[in-house]
Formats: sequence, C-alpha cells, structure tokens
Amino acid sequence: MNRKKILLVDDEQDILEMLSYNLEKEGYQVYTASNGQEGISKAKEIIPDLILLDVMMPEKDGIETCQEMRQIKELQKTLIVFLSARSEEFSQLAGYQAGANDYIIKVIKPKVLVSKVAALLQLGAKANENTNYIELGDLIIDKDNFKVTKANEEFLLPKKEFDLLFLLASNTDKVFKREEILEKVWGNDVIVGERTIDVHIRRLREKLGINSIQTLKGIGYKLVV
Repeated sequence: MNRKKILLVDDEQDILEMLSYNLEKEGYQVYTASNGQEGISKAKEIIPDLILLDVMMPEKDGIETCQEMRQIKELQKTLIVFLSARSEEFSQLAGYQAGANDYIIKVIKPKVLVSKVAALLQLGAKANENTNYIELGDLIIDKDNFKVTKANEEFLLPKKEFDLLFLLASNTDKVFKREEILEKVWGNDVIVGERTIDVHIRRLREKLGINSIQTLKGIGYKLVV
C-alpha cells in the first residue's frame, strides 16, 4: 500500500499532535517539524507528497521556508499548503508568491481539513499524470483533438485561449503566476502586452460561463473546482 506522506511544520506542539492524530487515522504517514529549518531538512529526507506549513515560526518563518523548499529539485511536485492564523490578504498573497499551492486559515475543523487534504492530494496526483485529456465536472478538455466541451456543448477556441485554459485546468490546486503563463502559453520569444492574459481570461469566462477562474491581483490566476 502506497501511503501518502505528509509533513507538518508548526512551532505549536498541540497543533502538531492534533493534526497528526487526525491525519494518521486516515492512513497517512505523518512527519513533524517544529521550525522552518527543521522542516526543510525533514522534507529533503522524506520527500513528502504534501507539506502543511505555518507562517509565524521562530528562526525561519513559513514564507522563507516555502521559498527555500521550492528551490529544491526533489520537492518541485510536492504540494505546499499554508495553514495559518494569519488571515490578512497580504499574508495570503505572500504565501502564493512564495510558491504555495493553497492557503488555509486556522481555525479549521479537523474533519474539514482531512477532506481538504484528500482533495488536494487527489488533484495533485492527476496533475502529475502525463495526459492530454482533462475532465473537471461538466468541463472536458481534449488536447489531442483540440476540443473543449462544457455541459455537452462543444466550443471551438482560438489556440491561445485553448492553451491557457488547458494550463489552468492541468493543475487546479495551483496559482499560475503571470510570468509563468506568458512563458508557457506565449513563449519567451513573443512580446505581448501586459493586458493580453486578462483579455484571454475574460473571453474564456464569457464563452464558457466559467466563473471559477479566480484572479489573484498582482500574482496570477487559478482555476477552482
């Protein structure tokens, strides 16, 4: 049985114990660290599937810890999720800018958190599969046949709109930064205006009636399911 590995990084022992208990009950392999530097060392050692990371910690805070983790090649596919009492918008934006996949605000009920973790791991597994076919509810994107279907209605999209939609749908638990979108959809050799992505996002929303493409001001976009 391939049990998923979860690393908890928090300086509050009672939080670590409560989270460990509830996640271990669901069959996960749970590891803990009480500060950022210990979390980095432990992550290098075990290569977890998901890291739950606090923001406010001694020695090295969560933002800096996340940034360093994202520089480690072996952790590129690891999901990093902040679990913090800091609910301010700037704190959440800093978390996403550091490379986090999601930001959950404490206090969250244990059962809800466990369900959230399961959903994130499932989506992460799908994102890591090498596939050209994505099915999200009533939205189907078939890259091989360049076809988009929503609620059994077929849409013919221009190439850049199609590529943008496929990119966002390929990892629905990830915030795609504007620079990354430009690089992957338009390429480094093509010069486009600053509003190009915004225009394409607006067209996708209008054509497909997709309200789940979220805008994170100053950062990028995320497709929420």
